[in-house]
Amino acid sequence: MTFTELGVDQDMVDALATKAITDPFPIQTQTIPLALSGQDIIGQAKTGTGKTFGFGLPIIQRLGPDPAPGVQALVVVPTRELAVQVTEDLELATSNRPTTVVSIYGGKAYEGQIEQLKAGAQIVVGTPGRLLDLAGQRLLSLSNVREMVLDEADKMLDLGFLPDIEKLFAQTPPTRHTMLFSATMPGAIVALARRFMNRPVHIRATDPDEGLTQANIKHLVYRAHALDKDEVIARILQAEGRGKTVIFTRTKRAAAKLVEELTDRGFKAAAVHGDLSQEQRERAMAAFRAGKKDVLIATDVAARGIDVDDVTHVINHTIPDDGEAYLHRVGRTGRAGKTGIAVTFVDWEDLHKWSLINRALEFGQPEPVETYSSSPHLFSDLDIPQGTKGRVVAPRAAAPVTAPAASEPTEGEATAPAEKTARSRSRRRTRSGGATQSSGPQQQAHAEHAPGSGAHDGSGPQRRRRRRGGSRPTPSA
Repeated sequence: MTFTELGVDQDMVDALATKAITDPFPIQTQTIPLALSGQDIIGQAKTGTGKTFGFGLPIIQRLGPDPAPGVQALVVVPTRELAVQVTEDLELATSNRPTTVVSIYGGKAYEGQIEQLKAGAQIVVGTPGRLLDLAGQRLLSLSNVREMVLDEADKMLDLGFLPDIEKLFAQTPPTRHTMLFSATMPGAIVALARRFMNRPVHIRATDPDEGLTQANIKHLVYRAHALDKDEVIARILQAEGRGKTVIFTRTKRAAAKLVEELTDRGFKAAAVHGDLSQEQRERAMAAFRAGKKDVLIATDVAARGIDVDDVTHVINHTIPDDGEAYLHRVGRTGRAGKTGIAVTFVDWEDLHKWSLINRALEFGQPEPVETYSSSPHLFSDLDIPQGTKGRVVAPRAAAPVTAPAASEPTEGEATAPAEKTARSRSRRRTRSGGATQSSGPQQQAHAEHAPGSGAHDGSGPQRRRRRRGGSRPTPSA
């Protein structure tokens, strides 16, 4: 079926076509006709299955081609990154009509968000905390909301947002049209649906061959050594057909270190982790989506909301804590019916974790293969060209042994510190009245080569030595 056959207005069909979105996914095919009729819906689907347009197109269409100013639709999401993602999708769908979408989330200045609300934005996409904050300040009114969506409800439950969700529901009219989407259906989410929804229809969108792990993802598990991981990753990033890649690390420090290492090796890498400001995280995500950066390094929490369809590889730099975390990570690839590759490194001390994940997800790989950056199976498994090395640019130049004359300074970063160090050593020895530059073979050798050290090499006057005790001249009376 086409979007037109599902009953979607032509202006939105045309807007989606500009991004080559023409064929609806299963969740959209099942959701859109019911949602357009005003039916409350519980949609059970994983991220990456197209559910944003499944609820987005109906709520836009139900608001009308020229809605009155003021908030009439509310989409609640668990994370800032997902708020940005959903907003971008809805802005695409509304690009041919005057409907305005605004993102409301923490970590960003209030002023811009408040201005958009005052300007009459009709659709709000936001996280629970900031939504309640603005509502408490009477800067956001939910009293006229006709359409309400909870996206990734199970994630909001995990993050402790359930009380906030209930408060938001309480501020909306009871006659609203409500849709709830979640990958899983824990008891608390079912209870929430029963309390705030009106006879919802439960839609479950899964592929017939979908098991615990997606069939279109190739899973590779290696027992790797910590000191060799960067080299292995650098070679994987040069595999044939490698597109956008997400690398997961356990800590923020590891993410920051890895992005610096890969950048030095010549790869276009960016990081998303908790030590970065919201603006820095948004810039990194925007660069990744646009293809300006093709490697994104993330921690688990920061990765929520990485919803990019063309990720070809996911690399677990460190093993996730459990099977659920594993599925969440590798689910960044193999999206929208495409294939993907997931590579997991297992440290020696984490073999017990892998044993539990292997059993829970029925991998049948109890013993990860010991793997080095030079292992032949690494190249064959991932289609890495033979002879590939661990960097795509030459290493940074080391500090030169000799430096140019003082009259011809250079701009190299490594030269200046070397000169400064040599001069400071010379000054410290001279001022202390202790050993001179010739007091030892190593110091003598250093003094002969270090610029500005004062060593006599026949090119200038020799520095006068200061002697201890009575060797100094006595001033005349």
